[in-house]
Amino acid sequence: MSENGRHFVVGCHWKQNSSTAARNKRVHGRLDPCVWLDGLEATAPLPTDGIPRPSRVPLHDIFPPRTSICVFSSTPPLRKANPGSIASNNLVPCLCQFRIMASTLTSLLKAASITDHEEVLKAANAVLKSSKNNLDALHTRIVALLNLDRYHDALRAFDDGGDKLVERCRLEKAYAHYRVGQFSEAQELGASGRSRGLAHVAAQTAYKAERFEDAARIYEELSASEGPIEGEENDLRINGAATDAQLQWQGHGDKVEESRKKPSREDLEAFETSYNAACGCVARGDLNSASVLLKRARDLCEALEDMSDEAKQEEVLPIMVQQAYVFTKLGKIEEAKAIQKMINIAEVPEPPTKVIATVNSLASSKTENPFMAERTLASVPTLKPTEKHFEHQESILQRDRYAIDLQLLKYSGVAYSTASIIAKSPSPTISPYVSSLGAINAAANAKCEAGKAGLKQILPLLEKRPNDVGLILVIIQLYILTNNPSQATTLLEAFFKRLEESQNSADQDVRFAPGLVGLVVSLYRSTGRKGPIKKELGKAASYWRRKENSSPALLRAAGTSLLESSNPEDLEAAGEIFSSLRAKDPNDRAAVAGFVASYATTDLDKAASDLEKLTPVSRLISGVDAASLEDEGVPTLPLASSQVASKKRQADSAEKEKEKPAKTRKISKSKMPKEFVEGKQMDPERWLPLRDRSSYRPKGKKGKKKAADLTQGGVVKEEPESLELAGGAGTVKVEKSVPGKSKNKKKGKK
Repeated sequence: MSENGRHFVVGCHWKQNSSTAARNKRVHGRLDPCVWLDGLEATAPLPTDGIPRPSRVPLHDIFPPRTSICVFSSTPPLRKANPGSIASNNLVPCLCQFRIMASTLTSLLKAASITDHEEVLKAANAVLKSSKNNLDALHTRIVALLNLDRYHDALRAFDDGGDKLVERCRLEKAYAHYRVGQFSEAQELGASGRSRGLAHVAAQTAYKAERFEDAARIYEELSASEGPIEGEENDLRINGAATDAQLQWQGHGDKVEESRKKPSREDLEAFETSYNAACGCVARGDLNSASVLLKRARDLCEALEDMSDEAKQEEVLPIMVQQAYVFTKLGKIEEAKAIQKMINIAEVPEPPTKVIATVNSLASSKTENPFMAERTLASVPTLKPTEKHFEHQESILQRDRYAIDLQLLKYSGVAYSTASIIAKSPSPTISPYVSSLGAINAAANAKCEAGKAGLKQILPLLEKRPNDVGLILVIIQLYILTNNPSQATTLLEAFFKRLEESQNSADQDVRFAPGLVGLVVSLYRSTGRKGPIKKELGKAASYWRRKENSSPALLRAAGTSLLESSNPEDLEAAGEIFSSLRAKDPNDRAAVAGFVASYATTDLDKAASDLEKLTPVSRLISGVDAASLEDEGVPTLPLASSQVASKKRQADSAEKEKEKPAKTRKISKSKMPKEFVEGKQMDPERWLPLRDRSSYRPKGKKGKKKAADLTQGGVVKEEPESLELAGGAGTVKVEKSVPGKSKNKKKGKK
């Protein structure tokens, strides 16, 4: 997504069999535009930068793998019309290989072989005019309609034949339902039969309905038994790899065998398999391998001699879009721009792929105007029901629109829209879509404010939606940004306590979700609380060990934490955890090492047989010279010249700042004293009361006399002496006589 709210997305298409022998039609798969908001990644449940706001970093893509539909009729199929294409088998044979038993039609075609499906349809209709219930003619008409891509007409044609025609053409009807998007009907028909063709339809229907686990199971069953169809093994490998990639994109990579995740030599033989292997690498984040495989897929496709230039262009365009995305993620901007210039969006044949290419072009452009971004996003073509993206794709596109609306300051609209969707969703849930909507709703209510200002606006929402995982994660992130991890830990612990008191199993799955457990462990570690870490991991491990879809990473972390303890009970629990991991994957070397470490001090005989599986210590330390290490001591890395220069610059700047006089703050004239003169030294006693200042001079004689008594350096007035009378009768003042005073006194008249 770009800084102005535009998301970088890349996509490709999902291939399947065409109903025409010499042509392949594409049916789109995942072309995911991905939201990147500062604070919440679309597939990640943990925010990373507070309130979500648009950024310019493109998100990881979730690309649709290529798949080919391999549907077989009860009669021998056509040979591959195009050996280089991934979908070369027709649904049903055309008329030249399926002979109609009607006598009139047989006489018509005695010396001719019709390869034009329009002519086949005319011939079948001619027979039906004279014999409406002729099953052979009805079957032929349905086959011709399917080959002409008239799937709705083919479904209506089944009404003329009744149950007998449906029983005879179960495969054809299931395929017609599949092509018009009626997946439930196609799945029902596919499950009712035991033919391999119906199994393929059921697998493809499950794929389009996003039931990837069911699709993977059906393909595994088909691969276990060898079929009579030429090239079926290659189609199964392509479709199986496509399903594996989808499972990894959905976050269910643990349900894919480790051996199938690594690209093999067979994957490099055809561009379809190379592309699917690249999709798996993108899903796992191995972008370097994905870049190599995409280049291989493009080279193989362009080197095909039995494919027209137009067909090559249709196949290469999605690969180039994927390449541009991978280069961007790797930071190879120039290579990405070069490929982007080679992509002509107008030439993209499929509307879903065109939508993704448009969003990619928008994200990579330099336009900073969100209104133009909104206009471009609104100009993408409207998709038909059979062409729409998968649900998770559409949800990510919707988040793109919300991101642009936030830049357009449409806070109230985004808040209302997201709140209505959240209210209809189950709570609590760890669905990436619903959780991201909770974060977007918080951003809209906070008007994209972060820090304490954002917390003030968001905290009241927690009272209305106390179990909104996305909202809780945003608040936790804001607490961390404001240096308040204890408050974040308290909030998450209170949420866990509410879930533990619930009797709903779905709530318990949320309580012990690996992402949330990892979050609380990270919070404990940041505050130095080691005790609760072991307790939390132990509770999560004991819960998931009872589940079939447990998280190996969480169990491995719990076992490793228990190994740090010297308590025999903890070591026994760690041994049980690593034993369960070994049962699921015997080749898991980390589980073997953990198992040996668990019983090394308590019951070594139990782990003695596994010691040989570990790398010998002598081999691990074969290249280490302990004596030289001890003699040389701990080395210190020299400072780089750039670091030294930076330190010098810092010291110089510090000295200069010391030499600089302190900046005086400018005060407005209204706050200045009336008699203030700039540059004149202020009276240091101006803060004392007026009478306490040295310059104080009271007015009047009494005031002057009093001031003389109080002022330092004045005449000291002597107090008359007092004499205490005997018996406690009191005291009397004794005045001193002034000498010479009586001599000067005048005598009075007698």
